Amino acid sequence: MSLIRKAAAVALVAALPSLASGADNDWQARVAEALGKSGTAMPGNIYRVGLPRTDIKATLDGIELKPGFALGGWLAFEPMGNQSMVMGDLVLTGEEVGPVMQKLLDGGIAVTALHNHLLRNQPFTMYMHVLGTGDPVKLATTLHTALATSKTPLGPAPSGSSQQQAAPATPPQIDLDTGAIDQTLGAKGTNNGGVLQYGIPRAEVIKESGMEVPPALGSANAINFQPTGGGKAAITGDFVLTAKEVGPVMQALRTNGIEVTALHNHMLGEEPRLFFMHFWANDDAKKLAQGLRAALDKINVKRG
Repeated sequence: MSLIRKAAAVALVAALPSLASGADNDWQARVAEALGKSGTAMPGNIYRVGLPRTDIKATLDGIELKPGFALGGWLAFEPMGNQSMVMGDLVLTGEEVGPVMQKLLDGGIAVTALHNHLLRNQPFTMYMHVLGTGDPVKLATTLHTALATSKTPLGPAPSGSSQQQAAPATPPQIDLDTGAIDQTLGAKGTNNGGVLQYGIPRAEVIKESGMEVPPALGSANAINFQPTGGGKAAITGDFVLTAKEVGPVMQALRTNGIEVTALHNHMLGEEPRLFFMHFWANDDAKKLAQGLRAALDKINVKRG
């Protein structure tokens, strides 16, 4: 049995109700304080913290990449009895990878994948996927120690409950026909800092070491549109695929002028086995939406 599976089994055996029942939501405030960054309470008692690399000014094919478009790291905590599971994706520069990885390993958090998402972006960034189980505050403390070796923006979390944060600033308007894109993709997008974002879940339940991995923990198909002017947009994201879907989705993207930039795992013990296909293009937004829909039609996504 792998170390990850053993850790998961220990967490499941210790299934006391305090966190899972939601009776102790103060754990989210304690996690925010330990991590040095506050997040958002999501359905299922999941606490998700965004870690956008606002300090990195990256470009790709002459386009400046917004942090929420392609530089948006994150961590998500899910209660399991009296403990928690954390999964996430850290955006790092090349020189940050080694120090962050060592601190994670020293603290008992597994690195389940390390790879690129894009090609030709400058500066070049790597993406480190993490998985840990245990006391949520201890996990957050280890993650803070690891992230402190990088330049990932952190800071004091707001005092008091994580539910009492100030309302976020109004995001900039998205200069695209978002209604038409919504209709084409069959989903409703959201505005994240001027980036049109979609999270489209798969139809089946995804599990990691026997534990359910909901969309908020990274199991949804992610699609981002960043306007580039004149009705055009840059797109990136990743499709979450079973083995038999990889070839048809790759062909659909290529046929529609969308570049496939990476294909890899994010997890180690997931069921069903999944592959993540990342993509990039800059063209007419409606045309690209049609190409993305052609890919989605090859995937067992949740419909209706």
